Amino acid sequence: MLPELSRPHRATCHCGAVELAVELSDGFSTARRCDCSFCRRRGAIAVTAPLDGVRIVKGADNLRLYTFNTGTAQHWFCKTCGIYTHHRRRSNPNEYGVNVACLDGVNPRDLGEVPWTDGVNHPSDGA
Repeated sequence: MLPELSRPHRATCHCGAVELAVELSDGFSTARRCDCSFCRRRGAIAVTAPLDGVRIVKGADNLRLYTFNTGTAQHWFCKTCGIYTHHRRRSNPNEYGVNVACLDGVNPRDLGEVPWTDGVNHPSDGA
């Protein structure tokens, strides 16, 4: 069972060097996985937050950015422990995807079956 989370939600990397305050767009109803070449290797479940819904509380200097292909999607990781915390979405650059496993008190297993997004055939790739 998913816990009732405080607002804003607290999200941290594994080592605690990075902490975020997160306001989710619609709770856990936006939870999804992606099968693009990057996300399927990462394996994380992401939930949606608007761009103004993610604030770095501490550790901005510990975050590292990874981009590829078009550079639209921006993926942030803790440089110390390597945990992916959040990313700016390619599918909607006005949103962040936040790693559910980084939210305090949340076990991703409690989400049950999580839908997949077809990142292999991304609409931004064209025909």
